[in-house]
Amino acid sequence: MAAEPELPTFISQDEPFRWEGITELAYNQNPGSPFSQVTRRILYDREHGLGVQVRYFEVAPGGWSTLEHHGHPHEVIPIRGRGGVLVQDAIHHVAPHDLIYVPSWAWHQLRAEGDEPFGFICIVTVERDRPVLPTPEEIEAIKASDPEVAEFIRY
Repeated sequence: MAAEPELPTFISQDEPFRWEGITELAYNQNPGSPFSQVTRRILYDREHGLGVQVRYFEVAPGGWSTLEHHGHPHEVIPIRGRGGVLVQDAIHHVAPHDLIYVPSWAWHQLRAEGDEPFGFICIVTVERDRPVLPTPEEIEAIKASDPEVAEFIRY
């Protein structure tokens, strides 16, 4: 039987919300995906054998993630700052340690609120589909669902 790769059992923080040996990556590499001031770090991936990827995203003040939906659900746990989260047709104002579940095919977008970064852990399955962006018609339908939603979304 082949030996399993040696994986660290502990990773310390170099500074708050920055982990030793974990590289900051571009938030999204899909052309045409609109977002502003978001970074990501992959904390755990497929090599751990759990079937999930654990990521840390950070949204700078004034920043926002892509408005999208897809077949795989998300579990999101804020750990830094405050944010606004659109899930389907509801907006939630969240703080560290709140829990957010994004169901399959639910439109979602996250934004920083306030003067500090909004950081959150996001857990998804390793095997997953690609995000789908809204069409202009879908954006209008999302906006029409609620005036607060129309004010919230960025695209």
